Amino acid sequence: MKYVLMFVETEQFARELEAMGEVEQRAAYEAVGRWFAEHADKITHHTYLAPVHTATTVRLDQGEPIVTDGPFVEGKEVVSGFAEIEVADLDEALKLARSWPACPIVEIRPVS
Repeated sequence: MKYVLMFVETEQFARELEAMGEVEQRAAYEAVGRWFAEHADKITHHTYLAPVHTATTVRLDQGEPIVTDGPFVEGKEVVSGFAEIEVADLDEALKLARSWPACPIVEIRPVS
């Protein structure tokens, strides 16, 4: 089955990452790199998204489409990246998500 793991960054996580020294930040990013390498056989695609302030949103629920700069909602949590994985079942997807070394929230959705 295919799933998408969406890595959700909280404001607190972003502050903690920003407050880290260069060595700590490098170690954090290396942990993420190792995670991707360890699970490369299950990951079919992945990417890191540009910061939320670079988003453009198109709202289609108010008659004419409305285009605005920024995210759909102002929130304390934002999706910062994703990985599409191919695994046997949800249990295996959960195992991968539990081992994610960075953002404190991972949302899992099946790909239809």
